Amino acid sequence: MTEVKAFVATLVLIVGLAAGASLALAHGDVTPQAVDTTGLDQLGADWRDTNPYRGNPKAIAIGTSGFNQNCARCHGLEAISGGIAPDLRYLAAGEEGDAWFEYRVRNGSVREGRVYMPKFEGVLSQEALWAIRSYLDTRHVDE
Repeated sequence: MTEVKAFVATLVLIVGLAAGASLALAHGDVTPQAVDTTGLDQLGADWRDTNPYRGNPKAIAIGTSGFNQNCARCHGLEAISGGIAPDLRYLAAGEEGDAWFEYRVRNGSVREGRVYMPKFEGVLSQEALWAIRSYLDTRHVDE
């Protein structure tokens, strides 16, 4: 009987470790991925207060790709969060949400020493980040 209990305990441990490994691997590579902003006006070093690409079809296409590569793993496909991070469909649309978006993507989010969102300033260009914002405007829904 002890052999059966030992076997079951070992099996439970193996299944648990495999499930944990699957979850860890499912999260994917969290290294930021470059966003090709070819075709967008270059914005220079000074950050804009509002999104200069709002409604620009090229920026929206670039932002869609950039979001999927860098943001969807936490904020969900199509910005529909599964609860890990805020659902960005509810971010204020238009200029109203630009200041919060700019602050958060540039500075990230750290609470009590834990990184909830990395800083993207210096990692992704201003052009890439405003393109992502352009995409998010297309996903907006009212609460």
